[in-house]
Amino acid sequence: MVDIYGYFIIFVLSLTTILFIRSFSSSSGIKSRLPPSPFALPIIGHLHLLAPIPHQALHKLSIKYGPIFRFFLGSVPCLAVSSPELAKEFLRTYEASYLDRPRNATTVYLTYGSKDFMFAPFGPYWKLMKKLVMSDLLNGKTLELLLPLRQDETNWFLHSLSQKAKLGKAVDVKGELMKLTNNVISRMLMSERCSEDENETDDMRKLVPEISEITGKFNLADYIWFCKNLDLQGYKKRVKEIHRRFDQLIERIISEHEDERMKKGKDEVRDLLDILLNISEDETMEMKLTKENIKAFILNLFVAGTDTSALTIEWALAELINHPRIMKKAIEEIDRVVGKNRLLEESDIPNLPYLQAIVKEALRLHPTAPMILRTSTEDCTVGGYLIPAQTLVFVNVWALGRDPQNWDDPLEFNPERFEGSQVDVRGQHFHMLPFGSGRRMCPGTSLAMQVAQVTLGVMIQCFEWKADKNGDMAQVDMEEGQGITLPRANPLICVPVARLDSVIPSM
Repeated sequence: MVDIYGYFIIFVLSLTTILFIRSFSSSSGIKSRLPPSPFALPIIGHLHLLAPIPHQALHKLSIKYGPIFRFFLGSVPCLAVSSPELAKEFLRTYEASYLDRPRNATTVYLTYGSKDFMFAPFGPYWKLMKKLVMSDLLNGKTLELLLPLRQDETNWFLHSLSQKAKLGKAVDVKGELMKLTNNVISRMLMSERCSEDENETDDMRKLVPEISEITGKFNLADYIWFCKNLDLQGYKKRVKEIHRRFDQLIERIISEHEDERMKKGKDEVRDLLDILLNISEDETMEMKLTKENIKAFILNLFVAGTDTSALTIEWALAELINHPRIMKKAIEEIDRVVGKNRLLEESDIPNLPYLQAIVKEALRLHPTAPMILRTSTEDCTVGGYLIPAQTLVFVNVWALGRDPQNWDDPLEFNPERFEGSQVDVRGQHFHMLPFGSGRRMCPGTSLAMQVAQVTLGVMIQCFEWKADKNGDMAQVDMEEGQGITLPRANPLICVPVARLDSVIPSM
């Protein structure tokens, strides 16, 4: 939003003859039943109030207007929600009215006309995909089957860090983590690594951040009614080019899989793509899974499974660097449970409650999806207010995790708050919703938590982390950047120093 802020101001000044936008209902009776709202400007609504970081801006507005208020993105009516009680009403009590995710021109085009799982409208197709995800693709049996791939990528990751540690070389922590998470998802999905030197596989590593960035951009055509058929920012051309590159790459990968299955037989399952292809050829399915459905689902997995996991680990490590006591306590737990003669594994996680608490606390303060977005499909009364159909609902997860009414010392990084606590991240406790809640919560929660906990665990088991390029910074900043997820404003640069180099497998 911030990149077009100046443009909007000029735009407003040139159109002062327009006095009101659609945000003001002509019926005073209806207006009195609507949630409170700040004053809206012509054309742009409340866009000027949401810069530079929307979830922070909405939190500040909630202090003045309350835990539920109405605002406008251009001509599109929206609602901000920032209390656990109201979040529960939208995501559980009246969930049936809020099961759709908002779609824009970019996501519709990239997902082959919303033929994916993440943005598909709630209905028979979405229900089928949810069933397949939970019963075939991301269930416990499949994740266990693909465990060796995750372990192998963790070993490669540690080996790379070890080589840099021997040279005393600083690393961009997120960059290294993105290679790891990309490779984990890529190998689980299609038995290929993303960070090799080959041009085609390297394309996926480049495409994922491009797709994440373009889907998070504010497009005038989505919110300003008379810009609907215009491409003033040039996004349409860029989206088409990204889609072309992605489609070309995925076509090649699917074709290779189909050839391999012809040679070895369809019963041999190597990865998630094999499972998807088998499902698409199953004549007993109540609905046909097309190649475009498969491509769109692959896109979902890459975008949702790489950037977010890397960010969670990066934020957690930054907090540990700033809190040496907590870092020391975490290392002592790992040394006590795992020992100093072998590498931490996924099977160790249940016996490492303090490490689990650290990841939970990082997700509370730094949720990688800072807002849950829904679209109302029918008029509904929530919290005593009328919420009209086609209203975009923003549940501010970032604000929920920092609410002093639900958390003691909410701005303090304190994993001990989760020791002996039943609060979990799986959508049952509405003051902490890093993966959403209800039928449309993230189906990859178990995988994401395993990757985050294991990766953070082995990073602090095997290395000490000295902040900055020279390793001489005592504290790192915790400033947030702009994006649809929750990036750091400044990359976390550290020098890794070997601690238990002997447990890192040789490659």
